[in-house]
Amino acid sequence: MVPHGRKSEATPLPLSVDLSDPDAPLVRVGGELTFTTTAPLRHEIDRRLAERPAVLVLDFAELEFIDSSGLSVIVHAWREGQQIGTALRLRSTPRFLDTILDLTGVAGLLARPLPDGAEEPAELWSHRSASA
Repeated sequence: MVPHGRKSEATPLPLSVDLSDPDAPLVRVGGELTFTTTAPLRHEIDRRLAERPAVLVLDFAELEFIDSSGLSVIVHAWREGQQIGTALRLRSTPRFLDTILDLTGVAGLLARPLPDGAEEPAELWSHRSASA
């Protein structure tokens, strides 16, 4: 049974990558980040982290929904980045994602410094304007 208002079939995850700054690749994520759509994002994160950039930026401006599987991909990106000295920056997080990050404690994870004194960006994530 599919919850009211939810689609029964997976819709491909809108995903794009901007490599104009090789030290801070930008991955834009849109649509619904769920159990059935997380694989392409996880693959892209792993691909970008293999290049050991200083920062990996995930932009969620077009995100419409996220479930626990999507949240686990964000935690995966943070954990893998911590191991190699890459800071994770979330950008344009919708209000519902901010709430989920706070309630689950993931916001606290993202605020932890990188190991071995590696520098991290001054801003870990940026939010839409308060009026959004």
